[in-house]
Amino acid sequence: MGIEQAPTPNGREAARGFRQQTKQEERQVEARKGSDLAKGADRVEERSRSSDGRGAGDKQKS
Repeated sequence: MGIEQAPTPNGREAARGFRQQTKQEERQVEARKGSDLAKGADRVEERSRSSDGRGAGDKQKS
């Protein structure tokens, strides 16, 4: 859910805080790793593959 779709002002504020915290954590991970994390479809594929060695596309075909 996007920030502006949150039904209450408290929900919107919580969503903003979560988004900021996530960006900060991602920057820290990238700094430790020494390179950027994959984004979008590449990230989905990377996470899927890391779990069991098969990509998301391979899992869909099975």
